[in-house]
Amino acid sequence: MPKTPVTVVGLGSMGTALAGAFLTAGHPTTVWNRTASKAGPLVARGAHLAETPDEAVRASPLIIACLTTYEDTLAALEPAAAALAGRALVTLNSGSPAGARRMAAWATGHGARFLDGAVKNVPSAVGAPGTLLYYGGDKSVFDEYLDTLLVLGGDTVHLGGETDLAALYEMAVGGTLLPALVGFFQGAALLRSRGLEAETLLPYATKWFEMIISVLPMLTKEIDSGDYSAPASSVDIFHAGAAADLELAEEGVDVDWQLPLHDLVRRAVDAGHGDRSIAVLTELLTRP
Repeated sequence: MPKTPVTVVGLGSMGTALAGAFLTAGHPTTVWNRTASKAGPLVARGAHLAETPDEAVRASPLIIACLTTYEDTLAALEPAAAALAGRALVTLNSGSPAGARRMAAWATGHGARFLDGAVKNVPSAVGAPGTLLYYGGDKSVFDEYLDTLLVLGGDTVHLGGETDLAALYEMAVGGTLLPALVGFFQGAALLRSRGLEAETLLPYATKWFEMIISVLPMLTKEIDSGDYSAPASSVDIFHAGAAADLELAEEGVDVDWQLPLHDLVRRAVDAGHGDRSIAVLTELLTRP
């Protein structure tokens, strides 16, 4: 059975990985990128390099746009807007739920069927059976092209018909990344201040992250029920630990990035939540 032709717009590291996965799976693949030279290795593998975004869009019924932001995607596809009618557009870029809604309105306004998604892994994992991608938007696009989308990762999920759901979950999950990494980098800086290698931190940091994963079901149960009265770790415990966190500055580590977190915990104490679960911070982070 003939494989669905696919166009990939945007050939950064992730876009290149997506196009490569389609080629490996035998899909006729058209690519376009502002810097055409980036397409060289893909063309050598059989991809067709379109000269313009319009040519790229017209080449396939399924368009995968993988640029940095929704604004970048809009700028790249604007010259091809008239060619989108009747085609399926899937965006795999970063951005906010509001950005996804604007993108959806623009795409459907030009007659495209729209699906927004996110790749929850690094480029080298594209195409692996366990790689997660999730999508929000037009379910008919997801259903029609599911076999093609599965080429990009075996754990492929449709979150629902709202066009901003993938961006919503992307930012909900992604909010943990920078704080976790900065916390790890602070630990590495602390060890280096004593002449120790960051690599020696790995077995203990790994165990710590596994512990955090293990308590997430309990914390989400507290959040969903609104009952924070039986804490495993209370707000007061975190508040008491703030002084020790700041004392690390004496070890030659910059801890200023923690100050807003300590302020959030202090506000929870001031609001009378000291003896409640640390998950109650969710209530402070929720605006009416």
